[in-house]
Amino acid sequence: MTGTAITPYLFFGGRCEEALAFYGQALGAEVEMLMRFDQSPEAPPPGMLAPGFEKKVMHASFTVRGVRLMASDGCDAAAVRHDGFRLALAVPTEEVARRAFDALADGGSVQMPLSQTFWSPCYGMVTDRFGIGWMVMVPGPTG
Repeated sequence: MTGTAITPYLFFGGRCEEALAFYGQALGAEVEMLMRFDQSPEAPPPGMLAPGFEKKVMHASFTVRGVRLMASDGCDAAAVRHDGFRLALAVPTEEVARRAFDALADGGSVQMPLSQTFWSPCYGMVTDRFGIGWMVMVPGPTG
């Protein structure tokens, strides 16, 4: 089926702009577009946004190593949860993996340090400062 895509959409509860800057520095992410709630052609329904969210990010798209992700502040800082998934970042070399892993770990937490596994010469799990879980790896011979 052509024209079908699944794109991760991340919510940052008021910290989206900070997250985009962090991913730019840590992973070389590039912001493709960004729109704030107060720039929308249609105002949000009354009571939808938490107070102070008018200038927050309504929608953004960005790329990491050519892969598109989408992001928003959401409508409320308290509503953000990042449970039940991780983003898998496959990079070509151990050196690139270490740089990405260390950058993501800055202000975050390491669940599994980078190490060799039976499926990868270099694999580790980290949760970044925004609560997003990552699996950083160099693909093994079977991908």
